Amino acid sequence: MELKRVVVTGLGALTPIGNTISEYWEGLKNGKSGCAPITYFDAEKFKTKFACELKNYDPQEHFDRKEARKLDRFAQYALVSSDQAIADAGINLDEVDKFRVGVIWGAGIGGLETFQNEVINFAEGDGTPRFNPFFIPKMIADIAPGNISIKHGFMGPNYTTVSACASSANAMIDALNYIRLGHCDVIVTGGSEAAVTLAGMGGFNAMHALSTRNESPETASRPFDATRDGFVLGEGAGALILEEYEHAKKRGAKIYAEVVGGGMSSDAYHMTAPHPDGIGVERVMLNCLRDAGMSPNQVDHINTHGTSTPLGDVAELKAITKVFGEHAKDIHINSTKSMTVHLLGAAGAIEAIASILAMEHSMVPPTINHTTVDENIDPSLNLTLNKAEPRKIKVAMSNTFGFGGHNACVLFKKLDA
Repeated sequence: MELKRVVVTGLGALTPIGNTISEYWEGLKNGKSGCAPITYFDAEKFKTKFACELKNYDPQEHFDRKEARKLDRFAQYALVSSDQAIADAGINLDEVDKFRVGVIWGAGIGGLETFQNEVINFAEGDGTPRFNPFFIPKMIADIAPGNISIKHGFMGPNYTTVSACASSANAMIDALNYIRLGHCDVIVTGGSEAAVTLAGMGGFNAMHALSTRNESPETASRPFDATRDGFVLGEGAGALILEEYEHAKKRGAKIYAEVVGGGMSSDAYHMTAPHPDGIGVERVMLNCLRDAGMSPNQVDHINTHGTSTPLGDVAELKAITKVFGEHAKDIHINSTKSMTVHLLGAAGAIEAIASILAMEHSMVPPTINHTTVDENIDPSLNLTLNKAEPRKIKVAMSNTFGFGGHNACVLFKKLDA
C-alpha cells in the first residue's frame, strides 16, 4: 500500500519563554533564558534553587476554579496548548469526522505534584486513608489526551506515550504512522510536563543530574560549553496538529511543514547515562533518514537533544559527525534547551515546534550561554552559538533522548522543497 503524506497544520505552545507560539518564537530568536529562582515552593534546603517555570500562567484564565482543581498542572498545560493548536489549524469541529481524529500525547511522568501532595497529606495524618477521589484520575499520564478528546469529542486513537524525555517525540512518530497508514485524518499530538515540584527537584538532585549554578540561574543551561554541570528542570507543553496531506489541502489549511520521517532506537546501555560512543543516537538518526527516504546531505538544521550534561552533549555531537560526515560542518546545529531548558516529556514537542518555526522564518535560534570551548567537541561544527543566524532551511531534524536509553528522532521538510 502507498503511505499517505502527513503535514503539520497547527501549533500551540506553553513554555518558560512564551505562552503562545508567537511569544515562544520571539523568545527563541532573541536568545531569551527562561530560568529563575523557584517560586512554587521554598527551595532553600535544595541543592538546586532554580528552574524554568511558566511565567504569567493563571489557570483561572482557562478553567473555572472547580474544573482546575480536577486537573494536575500537566493536564492543564496539555489542554491549553492543544486548544491553541486546534484553533491555529482552523479545524471545523462541526464538520470534521471525529471518529478519524485522534489524540496521541507524551508525558514522561504525569501528575507528579498530585501524587506528591496526596502522599504528604496521608503521611501527615493518623493513618486514616483520606484521599481525594480525583487523586488517581488527576495523576495518571493518559488523562491528558483523555481530557483533550472529551473536550472536543475526538473519537479516534487516544493514548499517552511514556519514554521519559523522548515521550512527545514518540507520540509524534505514532501520530505520523497512524495517519500514514490511513487510520486517521487528523491527530492532536505533542506533550506536557509539570515536574517543578518538591519531588521532581529533589529526585533529580539526588541523581546529581541538575545544574547547581544557583548564583546565575539564567546562564545555568549551557549546552556544549566546557563548564556545563547538568540540565535545568522546566515545565510546559507543546502541541502539533498532524493531518493527512489531501485532507488538509481539501479544506485549504495552512501547512507549516511535511513530517517526512521518524526514527527510534535504544542505547541498551544504562538507566540514565548515554552510551559514550553515541551508538544508539547514531542509529536513531540513520533510522529516521531511512524512514524519510532522504540522504544525510539533505539536512540543513538539527535541533539537538543538547541537555547541557557533561556526557550527553559530547556523545550526541560525536554521533552527528559519524552520521553526516563532511556535511556535518554545513549543518546549523543548535540546542534550544539553552533557553527553554529541559521540559522532559514535553521536550520533543516544543523542540519540533522550534525546528518548524526556524524553517518558517529562515532563522536558526541560538545556543545561548556559551563562553568556554570544550576541547572534546569538534570545532568545525556550527553550533549557532549565542546569536540567531539566518538560514534557508528545507529539511530540519529534531533529536530527543530519554532516561532508559530511549532515542527518538523526527524529520520535517518544507512542503515545496
